Amino acid sequence: MTSQNPAHVLIVDDDENHLKTLETIVSKWGYRVSVADDGDKAVESVQKRPYDLILMDVRMVRMGGIEAMERINAYNPAIPILIMTAYSSVDSAVEALKAGAYDYLTKPLDFEALQHRMALALEHTGLKSENEALKSRLSAGYELDNIIGKSRPMKALVDMMAMVAPSEATVLITGESGTGKELIAKSIHHNSPRKDNPMVVVNCAALTETLLESELFGHEKGAFTGADRRREGRFMQAHTGTIFLDEISETSAAMQAKLLRVIQEKEIQRVGGGETLRVDVRIVAATNRNLEELVEKGAFRQDLFYRLNVVGLRIPPLRERVDDIPLLASHFLEVYAKKNRRRVKGFSPLAMDMLLNYPWPGNVRELENTIERAVILLPDEYITEKELPSNIVDAYGEKRAWAAPPPVGDPVAAGRSLEEIEKEAILATLQDCGGNKSETARKLGINRKTLHKKVKDYGID
Repeated sequence: MTSQNPAHVLIVDDDENHLKTLETIVSKWGYRVSVADDGDKAVESVQKRPYDLILMDVRMVRMGGIEAMERINAYNPAIPILIMTAYSSVDSAVEALKAGAYDYLTKPLDFEALQHRMALALEHTGLKSENEALKSRLSAGYELDNIIGKSRPMKALVDMMAMVAPSEATVLITGESGTGKELIAKSIHHNSPRKDNPMVVVNCAALTETLLESELFGHEKGAFTGADRRREGRFMQAHTGTIFLDEISETSAAMQAKLLRVIQEKEIQRVGGGETLRVDVRIVAATNRNLEELVEKGAFRQDLFYRLNVVGLRIPPLRERVDDIPLLASHFLEVYAKKNRRRVKGFSPLAMDMLLNYPWPGNVRELENTIERAVILLPDEYITEKELPSNIVDAYGEKRAWAAPPPVGDPVAAGRSLEEIEKEAILATLQDCGGNKSETARKLGINRKTLHKKVKDYGID
């Protein structure tokens, strides 16, 4: 663990002086510390929040360390527990190891040995490497400066994110499929004070109502067929962090009522359980549907909509941010050229013109898939129209047919000079070819030198 993301340690001891001493020392080592003055309090605390490590005395008044450890292990066996015991009670330490303790230390404690054992226990569970890897991935991909887009709509979105991210406000992200709602949610989390704590993603449309409730809130052993043990829900996993509820519009009326209670009360109950658990979670939700219309139709709770939509962020579809297409296409080209070990220099002007003129119903996801396909099929160093899907090429051809100048024999051309018609044809073809004069000359059936002369004569440049 780093000092910016310290492990959370629970210290359990009914000796008040010893407890305070340990709390002071372990805090100075850079750990985040909570305390409990007996075994029953430790069990209760573990059920309310996750810990990375527990340091627990064996002999306590109301509930001894062995019993408390057994209950904690039944609830969450992933937490390493270090047992403290008097030198004269080594038998108790052996019993603790058999019951599942990670290690034991004898009193009076050797604090250097304690520090070493704690570090080993945390490294053994993989918490240190996992958190550092997670932070590295987040830092690489979710900085606001790394969101690709220089168009006016995207600049406005990023500016709004910069204001919203540091707050605790619930956020509702709307946008068509493929616009990148999960990326925006992760960027908000990474730029918030909760960035060193978990972010949990749940696709609400992927699960039935029963499974979704268990997934979100957890369940008790025996709550339903197949529930052979207690399971922690996603809200508890996201404790002190952020939960991203994707496709929130697909939840049932009953689930909407439960989510409303979580937002209002900051409490959950496991399926099949009566215990109320406190959770500290920031909620970011997303949908590709119009929730206001669903509210009007009675298909979504109005009170939940207002609770979710404290801050609303709309991601513009790609057709509204055409200026970003070259940036995105170049980014994906670089990513997939490297992934497939291909040497690719860029796009032909005609291929880029086709990308710019396509409406992209699948948005950024469709563009990414298109570029990946083109890189894989590419025989040369530049992506041309030959590597693009037929629907993109056909759509471009249809658009060109509507925009083409009238032929010489057309009534619209009658009475006009040949020079006027020729100049118009050159201008229209240059525009179609994105200014590429070689391609323009080829389509007009003349050589580049002739085209250059005519362009100069007509003052087109």
